[in-house]
Amino acid sequence: MKHIKALLIKFAASLALLYVILGLMYEMTFGEVFILSAVLGIAAYLIGDMFILPRTNNAIATIADFGLALMIIYLFADGMTVADNAFTASLFAALGVGLFELFFHRYLANQVLPDHEDKDNRERTADLQFQTEIADEMYEYSEKDKDEK
Repeated sequence: MKHIKALLIKFAASLALLYVILGLMYEMTFGEVFILSAVLGIAAYLIGDMFILPRTNNAIATIADFGLALMIIYLFADGMTVADNAFTASLFAALGVGLFELFFHRYLANQVLPDHEDKDNRERTADLQFQTEIADEMYEYSEKDKDEK
């Protein structure tokens, strides 16, 4: 259930963001932006959020999501917009998506993926080899010291 909620948050934010950038500024229709948001949301959630983020950190996952968003948005925008430069539209939209992903990854790390850190700590603890230290006393007590204690 947590993954469905996170996916819906990602879809809604991407839809709003991409509609403002691509719909209003570059004249894409709402239907085109809706399809683009669905494809981008599912691909970025599976690749960037579920595969890359748990294995790396927020910065690397955000860079990967930016690259993925730039590629997917450019492929869609090149065929759907009447604008002359689809790369500029794709770059602005991917920058907006990347900025959103920076904050979305924090939400995922705190709310959706908390078991990841606990699992890592258990695995690291299982690999530790504990040994008992045995040593002789370095100081010998005299009979007088033993009586005082």
